[in-house]
Amino acid sequence: MSRPVRTLLFSILVACGLLFILSRPDTLEANKSKVANRAPSSVSAEATNAGTSDPVPSYNCRVLKIYPHDRSAFTQGLVFENGFLYEGTGRCGHSSLRKVALETGDILERRDLPAEFFGEGITLYENRIIQLTWQSGLGFVYDKDSFALEKVFTYPTEGWGITHDERHLIMSDGTAILHLLDPETFVETGRIEVYDDHGPVPLLNELEYVKGEIYANVWQTDRIARISPRTGKVIGWIELDGLLRPEDREEPVDVLNGIAYDADHDRLFVTGKLWPRLFEIALVPPAP
Repeated sequence: MSRPVRTLLFSILVACGLLFILSRPDTLEANKSKVANRAPSSVSAEATNAGTSDPVPSYNCRVLKIYPHDRSAFTQGLVFENGFLYEGTGRCGHSSLRKVALETGDILERRDLPAEFFGEGITLYENRIIQLTWQSGLGFVYDKDSFALEKVFTYPTEGWGITHDERHLIMSDGTAILHLLDPETFVETGRIEVYDDHGPVPLLNELEYVKGEIYANVWQTDRIARISPRTGKVIGWIELDGLLRPEDREEPVDVLNGIAYDADHDRLFVTGKLWPRLFEIALVPPAP
């Protein structure tokens, strides 16, 4: 981003009273857990009584193919479309929006966020890329092809992950609540309270809409929740421990985070923050 554009954007945000001072960058990820562990403001009766429901089935995975991934990318959002990955990365001073070649991991297009923003999830909606930030209460809308900034919008919660079902944007905030937003006005139109057989499922992070289900990374775990958007019930767990090899951990890596789905070819991709690899996987159902 050029200095004049960055200065203009910053001035607009300050003038509107939308920007507040964020925590120090070196404590951001640690502070995330303190906010994420707060209880949801409300839990449905169905979620409260979830402990009496049947156990949720667990799926393992089979790795079909491994692709290179920029290990400096603190992956917060991942989307696949027309042969390319779109990736949002985090950390203040390092947050970016990227277009990436799947086969090589090469960055084909990049837009860096101003240093005060901690980038979070992204989604593609029509010809736009929508990107959240963590604690700023701000989201950005870009033209998909040029990465030009088109709009800034606000929300009252933290921003973690985002996807859509072609009618609503679906946004996580680190709790067990998923927020449904109008894709044009960004006004909240509904909520999904996520639970399994043990009760509410907090720490929902990166999201992807896959064949009528919401897939959600659960922060600080190697699990993805498969969520019914109608009821909020977790209808399956995807267990992904052991994807990285010991040599992949010779340099620091962070948690599993990043789900992308190729609807045209029914391919599912996963990666993590600072991971050197991206995996195409197939789900292995539980034994009967």
